[in-house]
Amino acid sequence: METARKRAEKLRRELERHEHLYYVLDTPEITDAEYDGLMRELKSIEAAHPELITADSPTQRVGGKPAEGFEKRRHSRPLLSLDNAYNAEELREWDRRARELAGGLPVRYVAELKLDGLSLALHYEAGEGGARLLRGITRGDGQTGEDVTANVRTIKSIPLSVSAERLKRTGVGAEFEVRGEVVMPRAAFERLNEERERDGLAPAVNPRNAAAGTLRTLEPKIVATRGLDFYAYFLLQQGDYFDAGQEATLDKLAALGFKVNANRASVASIDDLLKFIDKVESKRDALGYEIDGVVIKVDSKATQQRLGYTGKAPRWAIAYKFAARAGETVVKGITVQVGRTGKLTPVAELEPVFIGGTTVSRATLHNADFIEKLGLVPGDTVKVERGGDVIPKVVEVVNKGGTRDEFHFPALCPECGSHVVRAEGEVDYRCPNAACPAKLRESLLHFGKREVMNIEGLGEAVVAQLLERGIVHSPADLYKLTVGELTELERFGEKSATALVGEIEQSKNAGLARVLMGLGVRFVGERTAQLLAEEFGSIDALRSASAEELERVNEVGSKVAAAVIEFFAEPENRKVVEELRSAGVKMTAEKKPRTNQLEGLVFVLTGTLPNLSREEAKALIEGAGGKCSGSVSKKTSFVVAGDEAGSKLDKARELGIRILDEAALKQLLQQN
Repeated sequence: METARKRAEKLRRELERHEHLYYVLDTPEITDAEYDGLMRELKSIEAAHPELITADSPTQRVGGKPAEGFEKRRHSRPLLSLDNAYNAEELREWDRRARELAGGLPVRYVAELKLDGLSLALHYEAGEGGARLLRGITRGDGQTGEDVTANVRTIKSIPLSVSAERLKRTGVGAEFEVRGEVVMPRAAFERLNEERERDGLAPAVNPRNAAAGTLRTLEPKIVATRGLDFYAYFLLQQGDYFDAGQEATLDKLAALGFKVNANRASVASIDDLLKFIDKVESKRDALGYEIDGVVIKVDSKATQQRLGYTGKAPRWAIAYKFAARAGETVVKGITVQVGRTGKLTPVAELEPVFIGGTTVSRATLHNADFIEKLGLVPGDTVKVERGGDVIPKVVEVVNKGGTRDEFHFPALCPECGSHVVRAEGEVDYRCPNAACPAKLRESLLHFGKREVMNIEGLGEAVVAQLLERGIVHSPADLYKLTVGELTELERFGEKSATALVGEIEQSKNAGLARVLMGLGVRFVGERTAQLLAEEFGSIDALRSASAEELERVNEVGSKVAAAVIEFFAEPENRKVVEELRSAGVKMTAEKKPRTNQLEGLVFVLTGTLPNLSREEAKALIEGAGGKCSGSVSKKTSFVVAGDEAGSKLDKARELGIRILDEAALKQLLQQN
């Protein structure tokens, strides 16, 4: 028995070392046959002595599948998105702002590839001999993701354990979190599509979607065959980023045994950064996996802390997105689709064309004026771009080959037959029918989106069947669905029905801001919904607010205020709100404490304050009823200036606007 235990331990160490050499460092020392021989020997020992099996044994990468779908888990800290730059000028402007806000602290950048995959958070806990993988969580909506641990364990570039020696050498505690990107290499993607075509299935659209779909497959044995890969880029302890610069963090991750992308650079100037971006773009197609840009992060942890965050992105990082990829194809026809607000959008039906890893067969034409400006008719050859490498759009006519009739925008809604309207000064046609089935369909799909109510499983096929059978007539009806009703839908078993009902039940706690987005109030997006929720605290307070009260909210103008009032004036909308309330949907939020000390005053912040970050100063001003603006104008009441204030300070002096330093701002708050 003792001999078997020692041999098993030695085999596990050997197999872990060879997996690291092969899947992380790409420097194998043994053949696949030799590796398989070691694995077979370990499996035979563990079969004879089950008590010797450990959770982090290489034989345990493929375990049992989740019993009832994937459990939702909240992230230790939000997985924020990044702001984007699309050209050198925008990147230079971001660099200028970063250096201005840094206030003399070092500004050096680490540039990394923007991998086109899906974000993943890996949690490790203290285990025998070091740390072991506890769980893997998808990005989800940035606040909450899905526990896909069983599938994560099959990805061989993800360590199941980290030895005590590695932890000691790197100074990392046994409980830590690693964040990175799961990708499907091009070779694995091509192999997957060959298999799908042999099985008579439609090919996967692109590697990113294939990777996302694979990681959410309920059968780990299938995931294990798909060839997913993982690259690490963040290290966290106790919910905070590791206390080192980004370059040092990447080195720590590599030393811990994680795969870190070698295509990166540490640069001190924006010119060197642009040279790196050009170099990366030139070899983009030779990498073996998809990328859509470069991520730039300020290296210094102290400088990152000084720069802070906006509402949903760090100021110390930005994504430089490559120019959209384009292709040419023929427009077969033009159709019109109806959105949740009733907006009619023309869509070009295309001869399929392969652009940037995806087959494109439809592309937006925006509105009637855009079609007229292009002079487009079916049969023309057009240039199509994937904007941000995602949304296909027609950008120009390259060959007038159309022989069919000129396209005329429909006078009647293609879904319900109502006469469409076009308000004065607007470019869009809209269907005014509140009961239009297309508006309801799109409203339900919007309601279930990840960034709205986050109802996983409420896709197009499910919504279409719910509407076809007359089961759902508004978003509130979703909360009345039963497992029995759902199992009557095509391709919907009891397990899937139970999971969807659970998702809908969980969405009741999404909160007021998410509900406001879900209701589809015009002009109210994520940021505005959050501000309104924090200001009013409940849907009842918001519903009874006057235009004047609404416009007191920072970033809310007359257009948004009018849209909110118009929404709640509609009896059908009020009915939906009451039905949501009856269903137990939470429509409250923690109200931000505010006073009216600075009411009616507009502040502009510039430069670096000695003690307050820009976010802290902004919170103090808005908490006292004041508004913050990004630019100086005649409407500005005060400019709060710190070190290296720049052009905003010059303009304030030119306009004769009163200038405050940090001490004067605090004094103003106390006086009022």
